[in-house]
Amino acid sequence: MKYNFDEVINRDNTNSVKWNFNKDLFGCEDVIPMWVADMDFKTVPEVTEAIVKRASHGIYGYSERTDDYFDAVISWMKKRHDLDIKKEWILSTSGIVPAINFIIKTFTNKGDKILVQSPVYYPFYNAIKNNECEIVYNALKFDNEKYTMDFEDLEQKAKDSKVKIMILCNPHNPVGRVWSKDELFRLGKICAENDVLVISDEIHSDLIYKEFKHTSFAAVSEDFRKNSIICTAPSKTFNLAGLQVSNLIIFNKDLRDRLETFMSKLEINKLNLFAIIACEAAYKYGEQWLDELIEYLGENKNFLKNFIKKRIPKLKVIEAEGTYLVWIDCRKLNMNKEQLKEFMISKAGIAFDEGFIFGPGGEGFERINIACPRSTLEKALERMEQAINNLKSSDS
Repeated sequence: MKYNFDEVINRDNTNSVKWNFNKDLFGCEDVIPMWVADMDFKTVPEVTEAIVKRASHGIYGYSERTDDYFDAVISWMKKRHDLDIKKEWILSTSGIVPAINFIIKTFTNKGDKILVQSPVYYPFYNAIKNNECEIVYNALKFDNEKYTMDFEDLEQKAKDSKVKIMILCNPHNPVGRVWSKDELFRLGKICAENDVLVISDEIHSDLIYKEFKHTSFAAVSEDFRKNSIICTAPSKTFNLAGLQVSNLIIFNKDLRDRLETFMSKLEINKLNLFAIIACEAAYKYGEQWLDELIEYLGENKNFLKNFIKKRIPKLKVIEAEGTYLVWIDCRKLNMNKEQLKEFMISKAGIAFDEGFIFGPGGEGFERINIACPRSTLEKALERMEQAINNLKSSDS
């Protein structure tokens, strides 16, 4: 490999939410943070070089995206996702979470309903509540091995005239499914027939394991393009979350104009200088880095699966098809949600994202971030193994 993902990088004194606030978040310093979705790897070297070069200029005035920026986004979407887009279809903003908030604000009224597929990324719930809308759960089906969509339930709930939007997580966070073209077609058809706008959060779409293939919701059907807003970002892919950059792809001119008008009124349609530079450089020069990252993450995933299967058999890893987030079934520990949280932090010394925060169907699970050097992952798993062994000893 050209890039060294085994390198352990000290993130102390970097304002890192992940590493520098353990005491505030968890009540103790000695916790391995494997919760929030950022990586413990340096980004693409060309991104760093581009930022340093621009920073050395010394003047950081108002900045705007250039044709080079748009060309980089357009080229990336074609190369990696076989999606043909145009410059005028792209709206940029600071992040997908704020984008979902103002998309809901633009296209709903107080009391409208919004569909989500729980357990799912919890900021979706906040965005719905922030806009005084009602959450409608189209819960995923789980057979103890794999999650699938419940189309019968979706069809019934989408018929409600108060349902205006469906937020699709594609790929799905936290369960790790990479939805097939057929699954997306069935979902899209139901939504189109019932005039339900689809917000497709595709922030993890570059992080797909080799045996799987991501399909953008917009690539499934021309009709679906007209009935969707595709949310993309380089932040998860290249570890740029702190720079706050995302790109919304909107094929439907009416939807685009309405959203752009709303964004302009609130002055939220601008990117900061270094976000522009980083996004452009990442999409121009990051392909080999990403390919090697995915290979390394795949090895981490296999290491995790083998370790838990052999040494912590009470736990079960749910197969992740994409993302660097892995969903772990801890229900055989027979703990309620608060007991499980306390056990992982106080006894195991690990901070995961607790399953219950992802909504119905999440209790008893933990979401673990494996985007770290393998030595960090191994240390965390050994801590968890020891804590569970101690639990067995105290029970006997």
